[in-house]
Amino acid sequence: MSGLFERLKGDAAAAWSAYVEHDFVRGLGDGTLPEAAFRHYLVQDYLFLIEFARAYALGVSKAPTLADMRKSAGAMTGILGEMSLHIRLCAGWGIDAAALEAAPPARAMLAYTSFVLEAGRRGDYLDLIVALSPCVVGYAEIGTRLAARPHGRDPANPYAPWIAEYAGEAYQALAAEARAELDRIGAVYLTEARYPRLAALFAQATRLEADFWQMGLDQAD
Repeated sequence: MSGLFERLKGDAAAAWSAYVEHDFVRGLGDGTLPEAAFRHYLVQDYLFLIEFARAYALGVSKAPTLADMRKSAGAMTGILGEMSLHIRLCAGWGIDAAALEAAPPARAMLAYTSFVLEAGRRGDYLDLIVALSPCVVGYAEIGTRLAARPHGRDPANPYAPWIAEYAGEAYQALAAEARAELDRIGAVYLTEARYPRLAALFAQATRLEADFWQMGLDQAD
């Protein structure tokens, strides 16, 4: 029997496909994504990660048990710890720390992170982790898909290191843990009466993920 994540993903199939098969993603996979688009994405992803750390901090206050509090705190600490790695990745693309700090947030980034934070503030722990899950689990699926394609691991593909990061064992394990946590919490707290709201949260977060890719592709502010 599949868990809550698979049910949510199945009910948002069109939005999920638009997210994981977006033109930005295809460009990463075959190396044809314009470098300026990737740079814009990297800057906004830096700002995005800061806000996602805030979302996991919110998860600490929303978590129903001490174990869940520790999981949210660990996720927040993990993101904060990875920020230095992200800064180094950006530096490799000619974006220094000062440029990251000075960058204005794009509307798509603000729309997405505001949505997730509001879902957590207005709802409970389950609402929050549902809103977070398309990002965490979706990137693992994208990494696996792209790594299996002909140019996904090609050293000539400038995005091969990015693909390798999300296809790698460490990120795959992190995503599997997030998915298992959603399924576990869902098994305890889900009722059929509240499922439509959770499905709407998941679908909207998935659409906002696709909008984030489009923002990068368009280099939109």
